Amino acid sequence: MSSQTERVRSVSMRDVAELAGVSGQTVSRVVNRMGNVAKMTQERVEQAMAELGYRPNIAARALRSGEFRSIAVVAFDADSLGNVRTISAIANEAARRNYAIELIQIQSTGGTSGAADFSWAMRRLGQEAVDGIILILETTDATAAALGVPENVPVVIVDAGPDHRYPTVDAHQEQGALLAVDHLLELGHPTVWHVAGPEISNAAAARRRAWQSRLEGLGREVPPALSGDWTPESGYRAGLQLADRPHVSAVFAANDQMALGVLRALHEKGVSVPDRVSVVGFDDMAESGQFWPPLTTVRQQFALVGVTAVALLVDEIEGREVAPGVWKVDTELVVRESTRRWNRASR
Repeated sequence: MSSQTERVRSVSMRDVAELAGVSGQTVSRVVNRMGNVAKMTQERVEQAMAELGYRPNIAARALRSGEFRSIAVVAFDADSLGNVRTISAIANEAARRNYAIELIQIQSTGGTSGAADFSWAMRRLGQEAVDGIILILETTDATAAALGVPENVPVVIVDAGPDHRYPTVDAHQEQGALLAVDHLLELGHPTVWHVAGPEISNAAAARRRAWQSRLEGLGREVPPALSGDWTPESGYRAGLQLADRPHVSAVFAANDQMALGVLRALHEKGVSVPDRVSVVGFDDMAESGQFWPPLTTVRQQFALVGVTAVALLVDEIEGREVAPGVWKVDTELVVRESTRRWNRASR
């Protein structure tokens, strides 16, 4: 025996037309808000839809008509620094192009990636009035296909690995990490220690790989990476460990907030920055120049990532061809007072 859910899903536009005593074309006009339907007829169609539990595939309708001028933004941990700045840029660029955004936030819980919640969001969007989706997918253990992205709806991915069949936009994570490592090595440091971001993060994994490959390629010692979770507290814990190792002279933290924790720990342990240890962060958050000492860091262009994602998605929505591929947005090194040339005599 079919379940109630299966019965509702099986209701078609033809069923509505038969119950309302109208043509399928009339039902289509009501569903697609095309007008030219008498008020009494429209009410009869809507009553039949309600009685049968008919739910139109709004996402498919949006693809055909492009009438909603609406973009869904599905973000994993939307309150993280990078995502906040990227989403702000997406909203501004969408508004400039006369599109509204609908934000759906997925929070990680219990150390998991939230993939199940992403799948729920995708199912929900199958019935939402949106023209396209920007999916901020920064986790390493989830792919767009596995998450059930609706078919035939334009999609652009932000901050993901290269295995997706959709256009993808990301900061050039590897480039940024290499800028940080090369800067410290050029200052004469024998090697560079790394405070890494969480393992489930694509960005953290890319930065860690680049750090390790550069040291290996130059024949330098590769110290064990210290694990963090993007928070200053995790950077502080890592910094306490680093302070107890007198041979540490250079640290690359995978984001500025962890670098802040490292700076505090080194200060409390009496380890001078940059006289004894140089520290580099990643992101160039607004406060980085106000740390003590002001933080050398890698600047991500979050705004350009958001603008590029919207531009690609609107091209898809409006029928212009966008091939799958990865658009990399360049990073740059911002040198401040937290790094200095290595002085062996200060050890």
